[in-house]
Amino acid sequence: MKTNFKPLTKAEEEIMQVLWRLEQAFVKDIVDELPDPKPHYNTISTIIKILVDKGIVASESFGKSNRYYPLVKKDEYTKKTMKQFLKGYFNGSYANMLSFFAKEKDISIEELESILKELKNDKPKK
Repeated sequence: MKTNFKPLTKAEEEIMQVLWRLEQAFVKDIVDELPDPKPHYNTISTIIKILVDKGIVASESFGKSNRYYPLVKKDEYTKKTMKQFLKGYFNGSYANMLSFFAKEKDISIEELESILKELKNDKPKK
C-alpha cells in the first residue's frame, strides 16, 4: 500500500468492507451485499473504478465482466488509518487516546486492565 494514501470516502470504505469479506466479487455481488436501499449498479461501478485508480483494487476480466479483488489487506488499511486518526486527533499518542475514552466513560477500568494484560503478554521475552 502507498505510504501516503488518501483515506477512503465512506462509500469507498463500504465497498472495501464487502470486497474484504468476499475476497473477490463482480459489481452485482457487491450490490447484493449492501444494505437496503441498495445503491444503483452504476454508482457501485463508478466507486470501484475510483478504487482501481487509487491502486487499492484490481480486476480480472471475464468477457465483458470484471471480477474485482482487493490489493490492500484489511488489517493493513486499518493499521494505516488508525495511525492517521491517532496522529490527527491525539497528537500520535495512544495514552492521549485511552485517556480521552476513559474520561468519556467509553472504556472501563476492566477494559484498560485487559489491554495492559494483553500488552504484557505480547512483549517479547528477553
